[in-house]
Amino acid sequence: MDNLDTSISRANAGERDATFRKIIWRLIPFLTLVWFLAWIDRVNVGFAKLTMMDELQWSDAVYGAGAGIFFLGYFLFELPSNLVLQRIGAPKTIMRIALGWGVTCVLMAFVVSPWQFYLLRFLMGAFEAGLQPGVILYLTYWLPSHRRGKALAFFISASALSLMLGSPIAAFIMSHFNGAAGHSGWQWLFIIEGIPSIIAGIAAYFILSDKPENARWLTATQKQHVHEEMSAEDKTLSHREHNVWKSLSSPAMWALIGIFFCIVAGNATLVFYGPSLVKEAGITDISTLGWIMSGIYLCGWLGMVGNGWLSDKTQEVRWHTAVAALLGAAGLLICAFAIGHGSLAGVIFGLAVSAAGTMGAIPVFWKLPSYYMSGTAIVAGLAIINSVANLAGYFSPQLLGYFKQSTGQFTTGLTTIAAVEFCAVVLTILCIRKHDLAK
Repeated sequence: MDNLDTSISRANAGERDATFRKIIWRLIPFLTLVWFLAWIDRVNVGFAKLTMMDELQWSDAVYGAGAGIFFLGYFLFELPSNLVLQRIGAPKTIMRIALGWGVTCVLMAFVVSPWQFYLLRFLMGAFEAGLQPGVILYLTYWLPSHRRGKALAFFISASALSLMLGSPIAAFIMSHFNGAAGHSGWQWLFIIEGIPSIIAGIAAYFILSDKPENARWLTATQKQHVHEEMSAEDKTLSHREHNVWKSLSSPAMWALIGIFFCIVAGNATLVFYGPSLVKEAGITDISTLGWIMSGIYLCGWLGMVGNGWLSDKTQEVRWHTAVAALLGAAGLLICAFAIGHGSLAGVIFGLAVSAAGTMGAIPVFWKLPSYYMSGTAIVAGLAIINSVANLAGYFSPQLLGYFKQSTGQFTTGLTTIAAVEFCAVVLTILCIRKHDLAK
């Protein structure tokens, strides 16, 4: 915001910077760890699929339905979760969320029928619902928008980091624990990766504080610094909707839902079918595949952190979202062309490009809602945007599974998802007006 620093005293600028550094170092590492574990438990099914489907004799259609049904639970329980967070606070909410999905992940090791698979995936989505928008909401209590971009980028980048580190970890567990105590490698994957989430859930209650005014680890002066900057930001921003129902009728709300829906479609394709696409291109050794996927997701992490940093530095949001989504769509098209021609290098390159763009768009996108909503509206709005848009995660894995089963290849499905993600570019350029984002 161009006028933010002129609206509050510059005399204590260094002290205020130190206050916000203290807040970031207190909150962001732990929240990033929680999001890291959430993604580990959400997408480890993509690696488990490599042996689980054959052992249980399930089809790609069964897997696609199970991977996608996670997002139905997400959709149904996300808004209630955010409203509960506003009422009981972040520590209790995040504790409930992490304990629930951690236990569910462990139980995934013992599924023997598709309906059990579907039920537990649904429950995992229901438990995790509210975590991402809840943290985004939580950070609006602590950080003004001009300090929030980098913090959000590091927090949300944990999803790419979990994929980058989780891929070789999953491969190691599946390879080295296979047969231990009579359980298959994919079963140990769910058991071992579910337990840290349970521990993190317990820790959340003791580490987090609800709001700055309740934080015992901030001095009175530091609490005043937060109050000054948050108040100054409120004065510099144009009118933002406070009423939930009015915000729902706003074209901007539905544009935001549409944009994120298209981005999620591309992201779900990467995380749930990335390992299968590399395997289809010729890599069958699980350990090798794990390291390849780690490199691909490293590109996604770099995209998240880099694009978040550039957006903060230039104080620009619209084009940083649109160009990143364009890169994501282009990468999926490259992958579709390469897999149709049997090019392993092309598939890896396409997935890396798509990961950098698609994942790079996400943290910057999440700066947009606060330009249009505040108060109760943003509490509900963040949850509604995330829950409705994440239905793309329900449809895209099933779409790819359907095309793979009916045509025997991934090309048509990948091309379709690329077209969907390109719609995010068009919607961002046409529907997010520059004067709405005036600093």
